[in-house]
Amino acid sequence: MTISFNGLGSGLAVSDIVDALVNAEQAPFTSRLNTKEATLTTDISAAGALKSALAKLQTSMEALGDVDNYQKRSVSGNDDFISLSSDKDAQPGSYNVKVDALAQAHKLSSPAFAADEAIGGGVITIGSGDNSFSTVLSPTNTLQDLRDQINNGPFTGSDSNDSVVATIVTSDEGQHLVLTSKETGEENAITITVQDSDGNNTDTGGLSRLAYDVSDADPVSHVTNITEVNAAQNAQITIDDTLVVSSSSNEFTGVIDGIDITAKKVHDTDDDESSLKVTENNSNIQAGLNSFIESYNELLELSNNLGASGEDGVGVMAGDSMLRGVMSKLRQQLTNEVPLSDGSSLSLSQLGVEADRYGKLTLDTERLNEQIENGVDLVQEFFLGESDDEGFAQSFDELMSFYTDSDGIVQNRIDSKQTQLDGIDDERIDFARKMESLESRLYAQYNSMDLLVAQLNSTSSYVQAQLENMPGVVKQD
Repeated sequence: MTISFNGLGSGLAVSDIVDALVNAEQAPFTSRLNTKEATLTTDISAAGALKSALAKLQTSMEALGDVDNYQKRSVSGNDDFISLSSDKDAQPGSYNVKVDALAQAHKLSSPAFAADEAIGGGVITIGSGDNSFSTVLSPTNTLQDLRDQINNGPFTGSDSNDSVVATIVTSDEGQHLVLTSKETGEENAITITVQDSDGNNTDTGGLSRLAYDVSDADPVSHVTNITEVNAAQNAQITIDDTLVVSSSSNEFTGVIDGIDITAKKVHDTDDDESSLKVTENNSNIQAGLNSFIESYNELLELSNNLGASGEDGVGVMAGDSMLRGVMSKLRQQLTNEVPLSDGSSLSLSQLGVEADRYGKLTLDTERLNEQIENGVDLVQEFFLGESDDEGFAQSFDELMSFYTDSDGIVQNRIDSKQTQLDGIDDERIDFARKMESLESRLYAQYNSMDLLVAQLNSTSSYVQAQLENMPGVVKQD
């Protein structure tokens, strides 16, 4: 810490002098750094805005580069009886659909048992669809025990129950075991076979009271010791009054190419049949181009502002080679023609994308629709190429990535400027240390001078006093 006694010896304002000298050294440096910092910050902001606009333009082209967005099909006809969905395999056309039956899960109900009644020992095997499982019962097991074993096991061997739900319904007569298949349709009908401990597997005594098997074609061999509540039933629809289609569920997938039909309600005799209509939907092309044009025009406006140089002012990137380069590459890309498999070629201008004398884009929808009607496959090929990744959209994405990637031209520019900006802080810290050293040195010099002057003044006063006291010296008033 430097202590100064301003003016004690010399009368000089040492602090003011030191501050003035330090400020004279500091002001040009601070001004230069502030100017450099402002320039770097402005450049980073401008480059960031340019990158964002380029990324938005790149994104706007992505939809036109996705094969799944092309030649979609719109299907109409959803009503109380059917619901519909479609993909691009569906071909334009109209159909009438009548729902004859809905799919139904198989449901069986046992005779009544008392809550504590033993149902008999043995092995019971239950099958539904491709799933079959067995469980063992002791002679003392009740209906509730059987319910729990059906739902939760244990099962024999590696069996598992993936197909049937067991519940107990209690009526005035007693408890009934109700079995319901998890899946609908005739193929998921439930069968129950028994190995009864009493040796008779089909009678109405012991565990065989729960047997049910009508799978044999011969009705004589059917066993129906429990009641069928709901029959296993397929869904059925009739298309155009002639084509009958069945399904184990209410879903009819691909019955008509590219169309999925879900039956919801059976048509009564007085109900009008459902009308199904498929139309081609190529709206993604116009929507994608409109999005692209909007993003491009925003970029163009930003570029004009950043690169402005004229009477109205100068943009922050006026004369910038990166800005000129990217806009030049873009304009060239927009005019490129893509060769097609039929020997012709297409360009954006042929699809109705037009530029005015200022470079702003618009879309001539009539010209676009004409190209789509003449050959939507060729329009798709223009954007995607023959292999869905070699068309205009792909080449445009590659161009944009050169500028917008995390290691692209624009980000490298931003990173470089940011590194310089970070260095300014270090320069400020180093310079502040130099100014502290300069200030200490100046204070030391001026304080030494001030003390020397004080000593000289003191010596002068002493000499003067001695001279005045010498003999023969006459004081003059």
